[in-house]
Amino acid sequence: MIEGKTTPASSDWVSEMNRLSLARIPFLFILDFELNNPIILPIDSMSGDIYYKFRDVRNYTLSGNKSKPLVFQTFPVPYAEYKKSFDKVKSHILYGNSFLINLTFPTPVESNHSLRELFDIAQARYKLYFKDRFIVFSPETFVQISTGKIRTFPMKGTIDASVKDAARKILEDPKETAEHHTIVDLLRNDLSLVARHVSVRRFRYIDEIRTYSKTLLQVSSEIEGSLTQPVFGSLGDIFRIMLPAGSISGAPKKKTVEIIKEAEPDERGFYTGVFGIFDGENVDSAVMIRFIEKTEGKLTYRSGCGITSMSDCESEYREMIDKVYVPVGRKY
Repeated sequence: MIEGKTTPASSDWVSEMNRLSLARIPFLFILDFELNNPIILPIDSMSGDIYYKFRDVRNYTLSGNKSKPLVFQTFPVPYAEYKKSFDKVKSHILYGNSFLINLTFPTPVESNHSLRELFDIAQARYKLYFKDRFIVFSPETFVQISTGKIRTFPMKGTIDASVKDAARKILEDPKETAEHHTIVDLLRNDLSLVARHVSVRRFRYIDEIRTYSKTLLQVSSEIEGSLTQPVFGSLGDIFRIMLPAGSISGAPKKKTVEIIKEAEPDERGFYTGVFGIFDGENVDSAVMIRFIEKTEGKLTYRSGCGITSMSDCESEYREMIDKVYVPVGRKY
């Protein structure tokens, strides 16, 4: 086993992931941000109201009505309310308690599509529909494991593609560059806890994401290492050490998570957690961003962005709102 502490709240899911991976039993895992309600489901015993897509692997057929025009209205938190949390986060950064904090907020949304229909029409590398409670259509890979190699793909930096010279601007922006460096360093360190020969394979490459209303550019990097232990029997320990995902928490991670709990209006729950699949040999997983949950019949979309000492409140507020979308433009 990989060395490290296991808290009582995490011990059951860690042990179960270790047990199933040792037995090479395929399973789905859904790990919430706080690790209060982790879900581990062997594939052969899953119910019919959980659907997933991991790149080209999926367990469902489409049922949504694609001929129905999408109506998707958003009702963002007032700027003044956002600014209170932003100022609190910024003060922690200026005091030196954190270098980077991912601040997130819920946004009520209304649509003429059901949660399942939104799941069906959304086009993303990773998708999850969970019992009519929430859906995810994530562009961000968290961890991939195959043939003894582990890779992670932190995503940091978003810009509207309609902005003139958008790609050049985001790649040359000092704030975005510093933020991405911080996250890559954090994830490289996290990977070094479970792997050796860790290196950055690709740094700040751009993906294009089309939504129902606009096209966005998002910046990612790829980091790779060689596992120090076989994945079989150690998978739970690997994820325990790697979580929460650095790109949606910040650095240094432990103190930043404490600040997040202080600054955000409520617990994140499954939003910004991780979901993944072990197929008996390999692992693929994603960060649960681009997330809609249903509570008492009402839909809430959660989104956020990274705050640094160079952040401007109005710009971060606009970015948070820009990330409230359904990706329906093209297939990944």
